[in-house]
Amino acid sequence: MKYLLFLVMGFSLSISAQSVRVSGTVKDSIGTPLELANVIATRTDTGEMESYAISNTQGRYQFNLPTGAKYSLVASFLGLAPTTQELDIASGADDISLDFVLYPAENQLDDVEIVYEMPVVVRGDTIVYNTDSFTNGTEQKLGDVLKKLPGVTVTDDGEIEVEGQTVSKVMIEGKDFFDGDSKLATKNIPADALKKVEVLKNYNEVDQMRGLGNDQDNVAINLKLKEGKKNFWFGELQGGIGDGEQTRYLGSAKLFYYSPKGSINLIGNSNNTGDVPFTFRDYFNFTGGFRNFNARGGTSFNISDSGLGFLVSQNNRANEIKTNFGAANFSYEASDALDLSGFLLFSDNSTDFIQRSLRNYIATGATEVNTQNSNQSNQLGMAKFSAIYKPSDKLQLDYDVLAKKSQQEELTDALSVFTDEDGVTNNPIDENKDNNPFSLNQNLNAYYTLNEKNIFAGFVQHLYQKEDPFYQAIVTQQPFAQILPLNTNQDRFNINQDKMIETNKLDSKIDYYYLINDKSNLNLTLGTTQSRQDFNSAIFQILDNGNQNEFIDASLNNDVVYRFSDVFLGAHYKFKTGIFTFTPGVTLHNYNVASEQLGIETSENEWKLLPDLYAIAEFKQSESLRLNYQMTADYTDVNNFAEGYVFNNYNQMFRGNRNIENAIFHTARLNYFNFNMFNFTNLNGGVSYTKRVDAIKTSTAIDQINQASSPINSNFVDEVLSANGRFQKTFRKWKANLSANVSYSELNNIINAQPTLSQNFTQNYQGSVETNFKNAPNFEVGYNRSINNYQNGNSDRVFYTDRPFANMDVKFLNGFTLTADWSYYNYYDKDDTVQNEYSFFEASLRYQKPESKWEFRLDGTNLFNVDSLNNDSFNETFSTTTEYFVMPRIVMLSVKYNL
Repeated sequence: MKYLLFLVMGFSLSISAQSVRVSGTVKDSIGTPLELANVIATRTDTGEMESYAISNTQGRYQFNLPTGAKYSLVASFLGLAPTTQELDIASGADDISLDFVLYPAENQLDDVEIVYEMPVVVRGDTIVYNTDSFTNGTEQKLGDVLKKLPGVTVTDDGEIEVEGQTVSKVMIEGKDFFDGDSKLATKNIPADALKKVEVLKNYNEVDQMRGLGNDQDNVAINLKLKEGKKNFWFGELQGGIGDGEQTRYLGSAKLFYYSPKGSINLIGNSNNTGDVPFTFRDYFNFTGGFRNFNARGGTSFNISDSGLGFLVSQNNRANEIKTNFGAANFSYEASDALDLSGFLLFSDNSTDFIQRSLRNYIATGATEVNTQNSNQSNQLGMAKFSAIYKPSDKLQLDYDVLAKKSQQEELTDALSVFTDEDGVTNNPIDENKDNNPFSLNQNLNAYYTLNEKNIFAGFVQHLYQKEDPFYQAIVTQQPFAQILPLNTNQDRFNINQDKMIETNKLDSKIDYYYLINDKSNLNLTLGTTQSRQDFNSAIFQILDNGNQNEFIDASLNNDVVYRFSDVFLGAHYKFKTGIFTFTPGVTLHNYNVASEQLGIETSENEWKLLPDLYAIAEFKQSESLRLNYQMTADYTDVNNFAEGYVFNNYNQMFRGNRNIENAIFHTARLNYFNFNMFNFTNLNGGVSYTKRVDAIKTSTAIDQINQASSPINSNFVDEVLSANGRFQKTFRKWKANLSANVSYSELNNIINAQPTLSQNFTQNYQGSVETNFKNAPNFEVGYNRSINNYQNGNSDRVFYTDRPFANMDVKFLNGFTLTADWSYYNYYDKDDTVQNEYSFFEASLRYQKPESKWEFRLDGTNLFNVDSLNNDSFNETFSTTTEYFVMPRIVMLSVKYNL
């Protein structure tokens, strides 16, 4: 890290030696300093923008300009006429002080035109970026553009963050792009179609609700298109072929149409190069725009998935990946009062996994080496339709319906070799996982303004979900001899788990807001959550002759009806005083949990009073400190209540506990945000603390590597403390980035009837320097270090990953662009029992003749032909380090046509 800092200092000194600082003030005609005024410097000889600045609260601005050139400096501010001054900076000149005075604009249209060309314009809660001021022509997609905007970052998963806050919605010309999904946007929207990027802070899509709650954490992005992209189809078509141990192919189409009345977005992709537009994880994380019901109400009740534990790719890498993806999105303004929108999405992925895992079991001291080959098939589909009806400013009705259907299958051939005090045991395993879940989610919202003092909002949401997960394990070693009455006169043990879970869940609430004055309001909430789940399962054995050995013991079957009810009444009071905004609140809940199983009915009813607090100290428009405290009652779904055993893994059995009670979580978060436009510094960070009382944990009995678990309420307190920070600083065309994430947790579990404490400390640090020149080559160099320390019982494992990285893009000759991305990994542990060094290198050479619609490109991935990568993890039973084998070197030749 210190070498990186020396590099930054060297760059800064080099810049300072060739430029001078121009600074001064921008004031109006009566001498009042103007905050957020724009000052732009263009070269007189070429007309190109050299630098720009935005004034601070004292009206001061500053930037550096290269010596030996003449410049035209223009200062502007909304509502005032721009002022221009000429500047001739000789070689060896000293720093320059230059003040501006702006007078009322005689022609407002002229003012708007000048502001329209500014690199950055701040209007209240909206920041407008002119993309041409930050791009150099090498950008391909929206994500490439956003990375170059001050205060904006894009994660490796395509998630957008602005000043440290996650963007919740992406729109184009005010219309949702696939319900605002940021990943689909960053990886598909063409960069050359963009004119402006509008960052909308304190965002609320319902006009009547703006300012009533706490919208400070809501950030949206609206993309403005270039004039030639409106009322015309635009996009791209691409096809390619290549080699990588087999013939590789890709074909993609991205078509977009936007007009004032509506929009159409079409995306298609088919390839076997490892590019997955929509992953299995994306499918389950995709909400379709459905809101988190009663987020501050204090209840946590979530419907869990099948529990089969399908494999997921590591860093979007696996041994072999084939993808077919298609999506369509539309919006239509049927009338001034009615807007319609919807989308269809389908993904068909086939993935081969080859991985080798080393597990260290804490309680028994046994080790297991598991080598497995898996083939996974995922067919995922979803469709949504939405309608917004707004006949007047006082009334708005929203309706959404989202259907999700998938078919998932995973076949695994594995060899488990475990070693304990009795010696070494080999256990060949064949596994089959299959699930066909379906869900239908409907949402109806109504917002009504009675008058300027009284506002009502109503919400009704219904979820229907059905899953039928099936699991099969064929093993050589007899598992769970004391639980499963297996027929032992077989060559191998063919054990099957059939299960069905059907869920109906209804959420509804009414919010009433009374506006006391422009600085305070009272919010009263009355609502309920009602859920019913039907759970059936059975374990059986298939014999060598094909007959079924049914296990009729009640402990190996489930027939459960589980009901959860929450009726609540809440009150929140929001008020502002000086720089502070406080929103204390309290919610009274009546909970009822009932179940029917094994011929016995149980019911438990209790009252709980759950407080919460949200507070903000807003030092400046772009600097704030936010405190969020929440007391949450955590309730489980039917999976932890069903007392019959469930067999979801070759060495794991699980049974529920009808006597399980809720847990109480205390969560406090403190976050600081500071984005300084004056010196282009972005600083944000946060601290989070969670205390879990009566946490729902698992009590596990281990025999060799076989685990039988059941949920309990822990008598011990679990605690998690985490912190994160990010610093970005722009020096003209250079940007320095520093970030850190640390987390410490103390988690208590019961292993073989003995309490165990898991202490885990994870750390990740990264620093980088990057450039953004218009014509010169651009690059980024950086270093990442992660340290994972897992202390579980008598086991203490520490894993390290050191990753220097670099990327570059170069424009040369007339139409050629070369990009490259390199990362080196050194993965090892403290005990020197694990070590793996590897580098991933990708490069692309593109040629596009100026003004031509055709692009020719040569792409290479995994050019060093790396075989595998590593990862580590922990749970209450064992720690794991895993080696994942990845796709080989692939070289592709493709042609793209831009519409």
